[in-house]
Amino acid sequence: MTYEQAVIFSILVGVMALFIWGRWRHDIVAVIALIAAVLLGVVPYSEAFLGLGHPATVTVAMVLIISRALSNSGAIDLIARHVTLSGKRLSLRLGALSSLGAGLSTMMNNVGALTLLMPVAIEAAQKAKQSPAVVLMPLSFGTILGGLVTLIGTPPNIIIASFRGKAVGEPFGMFDFTPVGAAVALAGLAFIAAVGWRLIPAERRRKLSQQELFDLEDYVSEARVTEDSPAAGKTVHDIEALVEDIDAAIVGVIRKGRPGLSMARREPVQAGDLLIIEASPEAIGKFITGLRLEVVGVEGSRTNLLRSDDVVLMEAVVPPRSRIERRSADAARLRRRFGVTLLAVSRQGRPIRERLTKLPLEAGDVLLLQGDPDRLPDAIKAIGCLPLAERGLQPGKRRQAGLCVAIFAAAIAGATAGLLPFPLALSLAALLMVLLMIVPPREIYESVDWPVIVLLGAMIPVGEALETTGATQLIAAGILSVAADVSPALVLALLMIVTMTLSDVMNNAATAVVAAPIAMGIAASLGVSADPFLMVVAVGASCAFLTPIGHQNNMLIMGPGGYHFGDYWRVGLPLEVIIVAVGLPMILWVWPL
Repeated sequence: MTYEQAVIFSILVGVMALFIWGRWRHDIVAVIALIAAVLLGVVPYSEAFLGLGHPATVTVAMVLIISRALSNSGAIDLIARHVTLSGKRLSLRLGALSSLGAGLSTMMNNVGALTLLMPVAIEAAQKAKQSPAVVLMPLSFGTILGGLVTLIGTPPNIIIASFRGKAVGEPFGMFDFTPVGAAVALAGLAFIAAVGWRLIPAERRRKLSQQELFDLEDYVSEARVTEDSPAAGKTVHDIEALVEDIDAAIVGVIRKGRPGLSMARREPVQAGDLLIIEASPEAIGKFITGLRLEVVGVEGSRTNLLRSDDVVLMEAVVPPRSRIERRSADAARLRRRFGVTLLAVSRQGRPIRERLTKLPLEAGDVLLLQGDPDRLPDAIKAIGCLPLAERGLQPGKRRQAGLCVAIFAAAIAGATAGLLPFPLALSLAALLMVLLMIVPPREIYESVDWPVIVLLGAMIPVGEALETTGATQLIAAGILSVAADVSPALVLALLMIVTMTLSDVMNNAATAVVAAPIAMGIAASLGVSADPFLMVVAVGASCAFLTPIGHQNNMLIMGPGGYHFGDYWRVGLPLEVIIVAVGLPMILWVWPL
């Protein structure tokens, strides 16, 4: 083993360890790996930043902008608004929902497809008196499966296509993935609809709504401000400063029988006002005693006190890499900057009742937020969360749906016909959508998942160093020495399983970058076509179903569905077995050795 090979192996082992550890973001780990590779001499400085302009990186960015345009135009809303789970055959309804997610994912980013459909699916489940847990995992898995079908459905396909272009001079085309991807997707969707959802733990399937997860009924109280109370004459901010050591929040005021939940933020509280307090039973007692308030009985549901004409409640989920991830409500200045109160947090299906304003939020957490109906949606967007309420259709944008779809279809047709390279065709389509204001200029950079772009830009040179240092040949020789008497088909199966396993704990794009050169090295050592090996990596890298950390979609549904970490493998393991059983023969048939 040469010095360069030892260095690149050490870097890759360190990268995988940090990915599995999960404390540092994937893009930061990738940049560390790139800098280490440059400093240690395995990646020339002149090539260090070429990954940012790599066709795969550009294509992923353009697909994300086009996905935003499809969303803004209302093209997806026109389809999604007809989703329903009513009827007697739940399997058929779930099959239709997950198939819709898969269909959208063939032509747009699968994270974007889930983001658009998740609020619709939750509302449909509530109308059908079904738990969100029943619908969200099938929907998430369906959107992941749909990404396998086309070149632009998922970043691993784009990466694999570019590696093939470098190896043989011609990348995979838009629909080269379709025969294998469609067969795998159809088999997976059939399993999810018929059997998979039944494997979700019964406890999760019994919870009918997020309100059951939050369980606010014992945490909301009403108290009257007395004449001698220190709270009289002070604003909410001043009152909470008096008892800042108590984990309680004033979420509204009632004056002379008129609810005015936002009034107390602007006006001093008066004697006789009723304060609506959100806190644990112990904290409420301390709060009332400390401020010399008078306890008032509550008739009916206590959570009704949290709503009024000027204040609404909204649920939102914290996605991976959002602005508020690993920050608290206080650090994000939710109340001071946005006038938004964090009422409750649900994590992995369990309500969290510790000091919410100081609690570092995690990806997958579901937040119950209270605020002004005009400001609350913008506040949720500003902190990088995703609302779990169905959006209303925007008539002004809806007229652009046909134009948006026509531009996108023309770009795909032109690239498929060979008139333009795919990155250029998609860039032209994205530019037209910006010029037509389907995607306003201010949303261009919001549309792009920059951590993924940075990860690709950093990992592509590191992946290419595997080839230039001869490390791929060394790995291939090691694998073949262990499987000396094994047929190439079994080596393909082994490679698919290993790639799927890596993708369950690593980012799927990073998995593809690392596994693609190894696949080509194995094919070269066997003296067979590299195409089936690259296709195996494409399928394996995109099929992360065993854990919530393997794919962003799985993390997004964790909180809203009330899932636990161990719930995913119950459905995901048999699904991955089906994918191997269906995918491998299809690859060998469509892309023979």
